[in-house]
Formats: sequence, C-alpha cells, structure tokens
Amino acid sequence: MIRVQQDVRSELGVPRLRGPKTEPDRLKAELRTRRSPQHDDPRGHGAFWLEASLKYSTRRVYRLRDARADLKIGTVEPDSLNSQLRTALLSLLDDPSPAVRKAMLARFQGMGRDAERFLKEVVAGSNRILGWHARWFLAELKFADPVADFVEFIRSMNYELETGALLMSRTVNADVDVGACCTQLDEMARRARELIIEPATLRDKCRILNRVLLHEYGFHGDKEDYSNPLNSFLDQVLKRRKGLPVSLSIIYLLVAQRLGMTLEPVGLPGHFVVGCYADGSPFFVDVFDGGRLLSTDDVFTLLRRNHVSPRVTDLAPTPVREVLLRCCRNLSNHYAGAGETQLARMFSGFIDEFEDTYARESSA
Repeated sequence: MIRVQQDVRSELGVPRLRGPKTEPDRLKAELRTRRSPQHDDPRGHGAFWLEASLKYSTRRVYRLRDARADLKIGTVEPDSLNSQLRTALLSLLDDPSPAVRKAMLARFQGMGRDAERFLKEVVAGSNRILGWHARWFLAELKFADPVADFVEFIRSMNYELETGALLMSRTVNADVDVGACCTQLDEMARRARELIIEPATLRDKCRILNRVLLHEYGFHGDKEDYSNPLNSFLDQVLKRRKGLPVSLSIIYLLVAQRLGMTLEPVGLPGHFVVGCYADGSPFFVDVFDGGRLLSTDDVFTLLRRNHVSPRVTDLAPTPVREVLLRCCRNLSNHYAGAGETQLARMFSGFIDEFEDTYARESSA
C-alpha cells in the first residue's frame, strides 16, 4: 500500500512516506520503460503514475481469481475495491494536484457504481474533510444528489457550520466550487494572521478581522436588496461580498475558527451577531453593521429599538442546528416573496426535516 502512494507522491514532489516495501521494484522499472512521450510533462506524469499504481492493485485481484479457478477452489468475482486499492484511494482523495484529481476521476469512472458506493461511504464516515472531497467527486461523476445530501446531513445530527452552509448552497447550485470557497476563507484567515501581533486579546483580534473582512475584502450588509436569496448562500456571499446578518456572521465565524479564536453565533430576535465570552465580560460583533463591537447593554438597546423586550437568554450562543434552520427559514420566506414557490417549498421541507429530526432525537 505504501508503494501505491509513493509512486504518485514522488512524481508530484510530495515528501515520500516511510514504510516497508510492499510491491516489487520491477513494477516501477517496467512502467518507466513503457512511459509514453506525453508523460514527460510533469502534470501528466503524476497522473500516469497514479493510474499505473492503481491498475497494479486491481491486477492482483484478477490474478487471485485466476489462481482460485485453476485450483478449483471456486470462483471469486473481481473486487474493484480490494483493501489495498481502497486505502490508496482514501490516501489520495484530498490530494490537491489537478493531475491526480483527473486520474482519480478516470479511475472512478471506470469503476462505475462501485465508485459511487465507495464515495458515499466516505461521505457518511466521520472524516469531514475526506467527506467533502468525496462529495466533489460524486458531483463531478454526476452521482450526487445535492438535496438528498443536505437531507442526509440534517438527519445525521452531526452538525458542523462550514459543511452545513456549503451543502445548503449546493441544493440550489450543484456546481458550487467548494474548494474555491474554502480557499478564500483560508486566504482571509492568512491575511488576518499576518496582522495579529501576539499577545493579543480577542477584542484586538476581532478589530483585525473587521479590518480584513470589512475593509480590505469589502464585505457589507446588503441593505438595499435584503430579501435577495443570494444573500443567504455562502458561496454567493463570498463572491458578491454582501449578505444578511446571519450569512456575514457565518463567514466571520469560519475565518475566526481558522485563527483559533473562540467565537460563537448568537441569534437575537430579529438580528444576528457574533459573540465572544472568553475575555472576561462578553462582547458582540455586529458584522452586518460594519463590525461594530457591542456590550451587553448595547445589544439590549438594539433589541428595544426593534421593539423587542430583551432577556438574558437572548445573549446565549446559538447551536449550529439553529443557525442553519434560521438560514432555511430566511430562504423559504425570501423565495416565497419572489414568487419562486418550488424553492420556497424545498426550504420549508428542510425546516420540517430539522424539526422532525430534533423531535425524534429528543424523544429517543
């Protein structure tokens, strides 16, 4: 198995894995002698080694089948996902190299429904990062059903904000470039990290996040077209740099998470802010209103201004489930207001799924 990975990693310039040799060196020599001219290109070369390595793994199964037949032990259907190949695919699933991804797609296409079952198993597993890459391959292979994926996520009760927000975006736009979204969040976090001088308080770090997100990148609240459904989708907010209080807060939280900052979503009645409870007295960031830092009294004043009688419980962190549920409610209302009844019904269905799942778990 180590060798299966090494062939690819060595050609792509990735540090080699250390481990026992499990495949003969003659395979590598044989493949080198058969290399065609187009494999001299570094990008194609990596893909060539991946395909050659994966083919070798499958070839062993066919040899086993033939040996069993010769010995009259009985026939065995060739398993396109033997344990060695499965481990190799898992180890390369999150490889960012375009050449590797292209070769993986070709491999999965040749495997047909076996690939679909394998990738869906990864999606349902506990490794969220691999799950995301598996979803990307499923989408590319046209095996994915974005609506079913989001429903499955809701029923799993394994709620994670970034995963949920991106899955929700894909229910309307199946072509969401998840990698590009994550890369943009990473870049904003990297820029903020450059500006943070330790030791820094969370309040100081929030001021720097405000500078990066709201001034350098230009994110702002869409007060002119508030009910536009695009304001609720993570990919569109990243692209358009404007959104609702909840969607802007989600981006703020995801960037802060990359910086190791302990911030929480806070769903107020009629508004949404980011809360910080770790620096002595709590404070809140109103991302929609230019990143204004609010004290507890400031939040209560805001609520009274909106004709809401404030309660201490309004300041409590909001679970991820409730954050995503709030997004679905917004989308259901905004699509209904725009006359897009089919999409409004779809998001109403997601609301029902959240509530039904919660009710089942509560009564269990």
